[in-house]
Amino acid sequence: MSPRGRRPGGEDTRSAIVAAARTEFAQRGYDGTSLRAVAREAGVDPKLVHHYFDGKSELFVEVMAFPANPAVLVERIAAAPRSELGPTLARVFLAVWDSPEGRERFAAMFAAAAAHEEHARMVREFVGREVLHRVVETVRASGAPEPAGESLEVRVALGAAQLIGTGLLRYVVKVPAVADASVEELVAILGPSLQHHLVPPPLSD
Repeated sequence: MSPRGRRPGGEDTRSAIVAAARTEFAQRGYDGTSLRAVAREAGVDPKLVHHYFDGKSELFVEVMAFPANPAVLVERIAAAPRSELGPTLARVFLAVWDSPEGRERFAAMFAAAAAHEEHARMVREFVGREVLHRVVETVRASGAPEPAGESLEVRVALGAAQLIGTGLLRYVVKVPAVADASVEELVAILGPSLQHHLVPPPLSD
C-alpha cells in the first residue's frame, strides 16, 4: 500500500514528477532544486523519482527536452585522445543539435532563456555544473598542462561560448555561410580553436 496522499507508480506519476520538477527548477534554479523537493511537490515517495530518473541531471534533461543527456556526451569527449579533444567536442555538439528536432529545441531553449530570467538561470546553472565542470574534469584527467596564471575554467567556458555562438548562427539566425556548411567543414574550422582552448600549447622559452 502506498503512503497516504502519495501517488502510486505509473505513467501519470512520471508526468507528475516532470511537472513538479519544472516548477521547482523554475522557482529555485538547477542548483537549488533537490529530488526530495520534487517528490514533495509531486506528492510521491522520493524513491519513485529515483525509479524513473537516475538523478537530477537526467530529470532536468527531461524537463528541458534536450535531445541527449550531457553526461553521456561528456563521456564521449572523455574517451577521445587528448590530441583530439577539440575536434571531438565540436563533432559531439553538432551531432546533438544538427537534427531537425535538435535545431528546433536549440532555438526554443535560447529564445526562452533570452525572454525569461528564471529559464536563463536554469540553463546557466545546469550548463555550468553538468557540462562545463565535467569537461574541465575530463581535460584535467587527460593530463593536459595548465599554463600558469590561466584558468582552465575560463578556457572551457570560452570554448563553450564559441560553440553556442556557432549554434545561434546556424540554427537561430541561420546565416547562410554557417547554416549551409557541412558538419565536417565546421569541425575542421572549430576543432583547432577548441583544441587550443582545452589543451593550450606549452609556452616557448
